[in-house]
Amino acid sequence: MILQAIADGLLTGAIVALGAIGVTFSLAILRFANFSHGDLLALGAYSALFLLALIGAGGEPLGPFSFGWPMVAALAGAMALAVAVSLLLDRFVYARLRRRSADPLTLVFASFGLALLLRSVLHLIFGPDPYTYSTEIQLAIRLPGGVRVMPDQMLVFALTALVLAALGWFLQRTRYGIAMRSVAENPVLAGVAGIDTTAIVRLTWAVATALAALAGVFYGITVQLRPEMGINLLLPLFTAAILGGVGSVGGAVVGALLIALVESLVITLWLPTGYRPLVPFVLLLAVLYLRPQGLFGVRGRVA
Repeated sequence: MILQAIADGLLTGAIVALGAIGVTFSLAILRFANFSHGDLLALGAYSALFLLALIGAGGEPLGPFSFGWPMVAALAGAMALAVAVSLLLDRFVYARLRRRSADPLTLVFASFGLALLLRSVLHLIFGPDPYTYSTEIQLAIRLPGGVRVMPDQMLVFALTALVLAALGWFLQRTRYGIAMRSVAENPVLAGVAGIDTTAIVRLTWAVATALAALAGVFYGITVQLRPEMGINLLLPLFTAAILGGVGSVGGAVVGALLIALVESLVITLWLPTGYRPLVPFVLLLAVLYLRPQGLFGVRGRVA
């Protein structure tokens, strides 16, 4: 039972990590807590559902998985659509507030309003009922120790690891990644050095939203889709970013894995399932009290 809980926690934590990186980007580079991030995650998930229905969900599944090539195309389209929406929100809402020198609290309230708007639109279009991408039956894979995982979960975990590795390379080795880290450390000095901070802000929105959409689709593949999925995942996302340390991409990943592991173990061994949201909340309070800078956090730096 404990080994199964650990496996479930790792698989869930990998998905949370993708969304938590977007939160740490928002805190470190955009410099405000973006509470619409969870609903951008849900937007990506539902965009894939819409595109899947549009292009047709037929076709043979890929090997032991529950989906075929249409799902791959829908995933790419969903990421592009979510990024486009986030850039429009930045242009018509956040950019105007920045030009008026709005304080971070104003941006936070704006993100609350946009989160409600996105959630209401999803609820209006798709309704309150849960959805799944596929009804294909999968056979669980037996691992040592009596652990059972679905092929979809194994694929999602492997793809998440690849995406995180690619993101680390992007931040450390590419011109735009280094520019993002520079703006996070000192936006004024970065602007003096010739970095287009406006373009970097747009890039930050694009990368963070693409990762959120990817996390949303992966969550939909392994669990199910609901309009409230974004708000339900928001607390674990922020807790992971704060636990790992604001600005630390690796810390966000470690924080997400730790939160998911603790949550899975606590629910499996002690508390009923209905108390699941309590776990990240308690962890968040503990982190803010004992180590507010997080495990790997360095103020004003993305690494």
